Amino acid sequence: MRILVTGATGHLGQQLTAQLQVQNHALTGIDVDTMNIMDRQTVQQTFDSVQPELVIHCAALTAVDYCAEHPEEALRVNAVGTKNIALACHSHQAALLYVSTNEVFAGQPGRFYGEYDLAEPANPYAYSKWVGEQIVRDLLPCHYIVRTSWLFAPGGKNFIHTILHMAQEGKPLRVVTNEVSSPTYSVDLAEAITRLIGTGQYGIYHLINDGYASRYTFARHALDLAGFAETPIEPAALAEYRRASRPPEHAVLRNFMAAELGITLRPWQDALAAFLGRQKE
Repeated sequence: MRILVTGATGHLGQQLTAQLQVQNHALTGIDVDTMNIMDRQTVQQTFDSVQPELVIHCAALTAVDYCAEHPEEALRVNAVGTKNIALACHSHQAALLYVSTNEVFAGQPGRFYGEYDLAEPANPYAYSKWVGEQIVRDLLPCHYIVRTSWLFAPGGKNFIHTILHMAQEGKPLRVVTNEVSSPTYSVDLAEAITRLIGTGQYGIYHLINDGYASRYTFARHALDLAGFAETPIEPAALAEYRRASRPPEHAVLRNFMAAELGITLRPWQDALAAFLGRQKE
């Protein structure tokens, strides 16, 4: 299959390109320096050249606090940029897989959100991604929407890297106990997406590592596995932090639709152990 991956140098994009190449797909990976998704003409020219049968759209503005401070820019990138991709897919009769987020849900305590539950985005980043979802659903009959949460990946900077770095530096750790979701390993997510596109079963899917945790529990488990069992963490509440964007408290996704196809991800604890093992290599 001829596949175009946007955001190919990002954490998920890198894992996807690696796994799709193993599957012998004709793969083209692009990023902002090779195709600006905000430029409709450039998008169309890229599609004309690649002639993709499937586009996996990972490119997005994901800095949630920045999005809160620049909501119109978030909409331009995550909604208008997605519209440009979707329209190009339509004109080339290509399917589209759009990567979205658990933050499209309100995050009510005790809720476990299914694929077709009502979205209630509560911050500008979440709203921009939800608008992107609506655009994809409106414009393309052949689409996948894949929601995920709390992605951690080899290389770069993410929550676990920050926690471990602070522990190594002997800095005090203070982590919230009432923000809960499913930590998801980019390697596992890429494998699940690769399996999903092989089914041809379009629709909305929640692809997350099995189980859920608070930020506090996630950090504590990472420290214990990494040899910092004696490093204390002070518990805190979301309300105690001043930040531009407020994440949903309990936006835990339930994988029902993909599980019906036999696609599940291992428990997040096992995925975290694999991630930390890879970091030591």
